[in-house]
Amino acid sequence: MADFTSLPDLAVRNLGGSVLAASDESFAERENLINPWEAKHQAGTFGRKGQVYDGWETARRRPSALGLEADDRGHDWALVRLGLPGVIRGVVIDTAWFKGNFPTHASVEACAVEGYPSVEELLAVDWVEIVPRSALTGDAEHEFAVEAARRFTHVRLNMFPDGGIARLRVHGEVVPDPRLLTGLTVDLAALETGARVTGCSDLFYSSPDRMLAPGMARNQAEGWETARRRDDGNDWVVVELAAPGVLKLAEIDTTHLKFNAPGWVALSGQDARKSQEWFPVLEPTRVQPDGRHHFRLASHAEVTHVRLDIYPDGGVGRLRLWGDLTEDGEQALRDRWDALNVTG
Repeated sequence: MADFTSLPDLAVRNLGGSVLAASDESFAERENLINPWEAKHQAGTFGRKGQVYDGWETARRRPSALGLEADDRGHDWALVRLGLPGVIRGVVIDTAWFKGNFPTHASVEACAVEGYPSVEELLAVDWVEIVPRSALTGDAEHEFAVEAARRFTHVRLNMFPDGGIARLRVHGEVVPDPRLLTGLTVDLAALETGARVTGCSDLFYSSPDRMLAPGMARNQAEGWETARRRDDGNDWVVVELAAPGVLKLAEIDTTHLKFNAPGWVALSGQDARKSQEWFPVLEPTRVQPDGRHHFRLASHAEVTHVRLDIYPDGGVGRLRLWGDLTEDGEQALRDRWDALNVTG
């Protein structure tokens, strides 16, 4: 598995992604492309349009006249708005369960557009090819590294000439718009502001990145959960904040974790630009199962990273760290934006 697959999926539905349009979806809906779960399949399940697929499937393209070359039949495409705009490091095109009806080739393009453009406006802009036309096989994941070091807001998946694709994953690094963050108190640990997990003691059941997702967890699988410890240690996760800031309020949510929540939690801070030493932000504090916990934080120290310790193990649905960006933090966001933001 490629290294980029550990990065957030910028296009997935539960992070705000949307399939805005497609050239055709005669057999299976375009929205399935960005479902967060792995593609499922049950043979022999036929509806009005044929076999039901958990993916996107188009009609068979036919030459309009005898003698027309196959390459002139055109191709199908789907237009996706990223839920979290950012730098794309890799794309996964998954043809799971499409064994006799997968496209022979696919490519991916991307663009960056300000505001909230319509489909018609998007189709008129200049697109950058980030994955060249590449061969596909059936019922397989195809991983493609991307080298374009700039921020994108939308992608277009092209398949040649037609067929079915189960999932499109667009992995990358979030690049937030500093104009929406500076001067405000914001969640510095949110994926959508650019925070990310950089270390973790255990991810047996699920990834700690899920704690940083928007909205409330709908079940215990949408947070971070560790295996049961059989030693004297405890589990932990390190989060690199969106930018340097001062923390004001922590929210630690154990909703849906009724029998596997930790008994206690603690937070430590670090300013990695100055030292690797950790200092207390929230001393070990008891928490309850299946509930949201809010703690005001007294530390006025500037932090770049936060470590959440849970005692001894268990799960956390969401971690929110509300605070103010410092001048250095605001400047860091602006510098990154200026370096990576190219619209057109």
